[in-house]
Amino acid sequence: MRIKFGKVVYNSESFHNDSVVEIKSNYSENIELPNSIAYPPLINSHDHLIGNWYPLAKANNPYDTVDKWVDEMQFTPSFLERNKIWKGNGKFELLDERAELITLLGAYKNLFSGVHIVQDHISYQKPEYYTKFPIQVIEKYKQCHSMSMGNWWGGKSASEEYLDTEGKMPFIIHLAEGTNPEAYKSFDKFKAAGLLKPNTMLIHGIALTKENIKECAEAGTSICWCPKSNMFLIGKTLDLETCLEYGVNITIGTDSTMSGSINLLEEIKFGASLFPDIPANIIFKMATENAQKALMLPKKDTQIGNENILIMPQKVEDPYQNLLHCDLHDIKFMMSKGIPILGEIKLLDYFAINRSDYSFFSDNGVDKFVLGHPDRLIQQVSDILGYEKHFPYIPF
Repeated sequence: MRIKFGKVVYNSESFHNDSVVEIKSNYSENIELPNSIAYPPLINSHDHLIGNWYPLAKANNPYDTVDKWVDEMQFTPSFLERNKIWKGNGKFELLDERAELITLLGAYKNLFSGVHIVQDHISYQKPEYYTKFPIQVIEKYKQCHSMSMGNWWGGKSASEEYLDTEGKMPFIIHLAEGTNPEAYKSFDKFKAAGLLKPNTMLIHGIALTKENIKECAEAGTSICWCPKSNMFLIGKTLDLETCLEYGVNITIGTDSTMSGSINLLEEIKFGASLFPDIPANIIFKMATENAQKALMLPKKDTQIGNENILIMPQKVEDPYQNLLHCDLHDIKFMMSKGIPILGEIKLLDYFAINRSDYSFFSDNGVDKFVLGHPDRLIQQVSDILGYEKHFPYIPF
C-alpha cells in the first residue's frame, strides 16, 4: 500500500515534501493524504506503568529530594484511590490481575500519544508480562532504583545489575533527583561504582554539575529528561543547555502521571515551553533516534517505513514544530511492527485484521479504532471503585 503525504519525516534532520511511504497492507492501494505528515512512532524512555493514576499526587511539593515524595505520596488522595485497585505488597509482581489493570492503563496512556515503545522502570518481570500489552514494553535491560534508595523494588545492587548487562543491554537508574547535598553527591558514588558507561541511562540528573555532564558526554552515558515531573516534584530540572553543548545523548520520558505529564505529547510541549530556544527537531530527536540509541533498540523497529508509521494532521509548516501543536485527539493512524494499533476507521479498512481484537469509538466526532479494549478496562476500574473514573490520557 502506497500513501502520499504532504510531508514525510524520516529523522530529526531529514524530511521530504510530497513524499510516498509504502506500508505493509493486505491491499494494493494508492491513496493520498496531502494535509497529513508521516512520522516514525515515538518512544517514551522512562515511565512507571504502575504509577499512571490520575490526578497528580501532590503533598508538600517542591522537595529537595524525591525520596521524601516517595514516602509522602503514599498518603495522597491519588495514591490511596489507586490502592483500591491494586496495592503493592513489596514484591512488585505485576502479573496479578489487579496489577494488570494498572499497567494496561499505563500502556494505553502511551499508545494514545503516538508511543509504540515504552521503557517501564520496574524490576524484571516474568516473560509473559511483556507480551500482554498493545505496544512494546522493553524487556531487555537491567536497573536500580537509585543510589540513595537502592533497589527497593527488587533486584540486585546497582553494581551487580550493571555487570549482568555484559555491556549488551541498557542499565537504567534514577540519579541526582533533588537539590540537597545527597543529590549532588550521588554522581560521585555512581561514578565510583563503575557505572558511568556507554550503555547506562540516567533518569533525571537534576543535580548534575556542568563537569558531571561533561563526564557523561565523554563516557557516552545517556540521560533521560523528565521535565514536568522534575518541576512538579523538585522545582528544577536538568541543565539541558549544557547537555546539548557537550553532546550528551538526551532522551525524554514522562515518569508517571502522578508526578508528570498525562502523556508524551504533553511532555514534549512542556519541555519546549521551558526551553523555547531549543529547536523542535532536537526535542523530536529525544523521542526517536536518541531513545533508540540509549535503549539499544534495533533500528528497523523504530524507523518509519513498511511496518512503523505515525500519521498526524499538518497544522503548521515546520513538521517538527507541528508535533508540538498536536495532542492525543489528532492521531490519524499508527502502525507498529506491521500491526495497526490506533487511528481512523476509514484507514483501517485497508488492512485485513480481526475486528474482534479492536475497540471502536468516537473521538471529537471522528470514528476511530484502537488495538485491545481500553473501554472494558476503564469499566472494570470503575466497577471496582464504585463510581465512574476518567483518565485524561484516554480520549473517550
